[in-house]
Amino acid sequence: MNRFLGTLIGALGALLVPAASGEDMAPDVLVRTVTEEVISVVKQDKDILAGNPSKSIALVEQKVLPHFNFTRMTALAMGVNWRKATPEQQQLLVEHFRTLLVRTYSTALSAYRNQVIDVKPLRAPAADADVIVRSEVRQSGAEPVSIDYSLEKTSSSWKVYDVTVGGVSLVTTYRDAFAHEVRNTGIEGLIKALAEKNRKLDTKAS
Repeated sequence: MNRFLGTLIGALGALLVPAASGEDMAPDVLVRTVTEEVISVVKQDKDILAGNPSKSIALVEQKVLPHFNFTRMTALAMGVNWRKATPEQQQLLVEHFRTLLVRTYSTALSAYRNQVIDVKPLRAPAADADVIVRSEVRQSGAEPVSIDYSLEKTSSSWKVYDVTVGGVSLVTTYRDAFAHEVRNTGIEGLIKALAEKNRKLDTKAS
């Protein structure tokens, strides 16, 4: 599973480009083009492959954040509880959720081991502003795994608001966990739990 997560990060790297360079690209072209670029960087960076947490985190923070709509992701993961949170709580939830995903993804970078990522041509009308870019990860000795990106077109660029791995939605997975925490400890309890999870990840990385 760790090796596969490394592949997931390589696929997420398909979106790790400055916003300006991706403005005029179709979403599948963007994914395909930059996947190759980022995987090339990861392959050649011995520090990332060796598990250097600072370098991995810096890569994700610098490149991925502009292309993910973390506010929408957090709202979807919170479900009905999003509207119950105050604006201040919503801001904290977005910040902690973003940090959690960045830390999780950066930890997996070092597990990349020459998997092949095949980005499928987009089958959607050109006018669609909400699309799914499908891809398949192939690795010797293992069954292919699908990684699908849900993207929305904003005024400036395409942004990801969910990732589905092997048919399992990232947003849906966290929605169940978040709902359980809110039922037990409330929204403030969820915020504290996310902060503690991030603290433990930082401690482990250091």
